[in-house]
Amino acid sequence: MNNIYWQSFKTFFKIGAFTLGGGYAMIPIIESEVVDRHKWLNKEEFIDLIAVAQSCPGVFAINISIFIGYKLRKLKGAVCTSFGTALPSFLIILFIAMFFHRFQDNAVVESIFRGIRPAVVALIAVPTFNLAKSAKISLMNCWIPILCALLIWLMGVNPIYMILAAAAGGYLYGKFVKPTES
Repeated sequence: MNNIYWQSFKTFFKIGAFTLGGGYAMIPIIESEVVDRHKWLNKEEFIDLIAVAQSCPGVFAINISIFIGYKLRKLKGAVCTSFGTALPSFLIILFIAMFFHRFQDNAVVESIFRGIRPAVVALIAVPTFNLAKSAKISLMNCWIPILCALLIWLMGVNPIYMILAAAAGGYLYGKFVKPTES
């Protein structure tokens, strides 16, 4: 077995095993491993893959791992990274399901989960700000993600419409505005 397959499986297994809070909480850890440590992607490629993974149906963590694995070693790489991401969650849930009845009403367990929640919010907020910086969100264009978030949150606009509108806006910007910038 090629070392990159084992390396990518181990990397994503570790990410899947030690990240609480779901896919978005994994972003800083994935970035640290994939961009900084292993240098499998550069920062711009990573941000592009996040955008694509977010706009695809399914679990974000699996989507991003599939895209990274595919970029590394096509189908076999995608299988290794996605399996590495999913296996820890499967094993943890299997273990919890086997013993859930013993501690479902345990005050200590409830307190632990109550304590984890604010940390998970921070784990999601930090990569959001980092992505905004990397995506060159400035005071001039910060209204775009704010407006999108408000439309989704307050007005119930389907996120797919926001993605389509952003794609159309990006296309128009690239076609008519960006070429004239120096």
